[in-house]
Amino acid sequence: MDLYLDSVDFKEIEAAFDFGFVKGLTTTPTFMHRHGITDIDGAIVRLSKMVPELQVEALGDTPDAIVAEAERILSLGLEREPVFKVPISNAGVKACKRLTDRGHRVNVHLIYTLNQAYMAMEAGAAFVCPLAGRMQDQGHDAIQLFEQLVEVVEVHGYDTKVMFSSVRHAEHVRQALLAGVHVCTVPFAVLQRLCDNTLTDVGAAQFREHTQLMTLRVKDLIREENPVCRATDTLTTAMVGMTESRLGAVTVVDDSGAVIGVFTDGDLRRRLQKDGRAILDQTLGEIGFTKNPITIGKEAVLNEAVKLFKEFQVDSIIVVDGERPAGILDIQDLVRLGLLGPQR
Repeated sequence: MDLYLDSVDFKEIEAAFDFGFVKGLTTTPTFMHRHGITDIDGAIVRLSKMVPELQVEALGDTPDAIVAEAERILSLGLEREPVFKVPISNAGVKACKRLTDRGHRVNVHLIYTLNQAYMAMEAGAAFVCPLAGRMQDQGHDAIQLFEQLVEVVEVHGYDTKVMFSSVRHAEHVRQALLAGVHVCTVPFAVLQRLCDNTLTDVGAAQFREHTQLMTLRVKDLIREENPVCRATDTLTTAMVGMTESRLGAVTVVDDSGAVIGVFTDGDLRRRLQKDGRAILDQTLGEIGFTKNPITIGKEAVLNEAVKLFKEFQVDSIIVVDGERPAGILDIQDLVRLGLLGPQR
């Protein structure tokens, strides 16, 4: 089943044909009116340069008028010859026959019955095009009609494609496929949703998560900020380091720069609640900090970090390069990537 776009919105058209497999474009005067297009001929010329197949309306009250309008459109200097859309009627099928005899292709549309489609097929129509959505709005069994048309084409050997149009939702596309129609023309909004599925989204998210856990390394995720204090630095210095880095901890190092501990915002709250503002000028060594903190090498994969967060129920892990601090991995960095749910 060939997939066509039903639109006159130039941005939509560019986006749709970027898929690379949309075969053609159908238009209607109603679409052009809705989009405020006043230069219809100019729009047709532009569209003919954008798509591999363009289907445009050739309207008229008589066969002569319809054929004349088709010839006028051909004189516009189009990039390629369009398929002419002609509403079903006695005049329409006569015009279809004349245009077909001249080597042009015609889509006879606005079809609602098998008899109408039969007349169009006999007239040599390249396409017959019932309107599924409009038929269903009136309580008619549109899908049965499409199935009948496909069977007639196959049984009687008509060189006509059945086009499923007036598509309202993705379910229509599924029904078109099952009915065996040759072409389905859809609005851009429906085209965009044809790949949507909640289970697919969940599965894809899991695959991305697991891939990141196995391939990304801790050094790829840690921030540039790496707040470091010595045991001789004051609590105020540690607070400034946490505030400026927007991290919930500072790494405590010895005079050689090796990691000896960590001081967290949790430690800060507990000490302030216990001893008050008097401790602001005390050193970390006097106040106390967590020695032998949880650490992880910067080359470790994120999966190892997740295991540590879950095992020790901490908010920050010190990242080391040998014995020296390389940064701090915050649990929120993993939560934002969807690699770890909140621990509390």
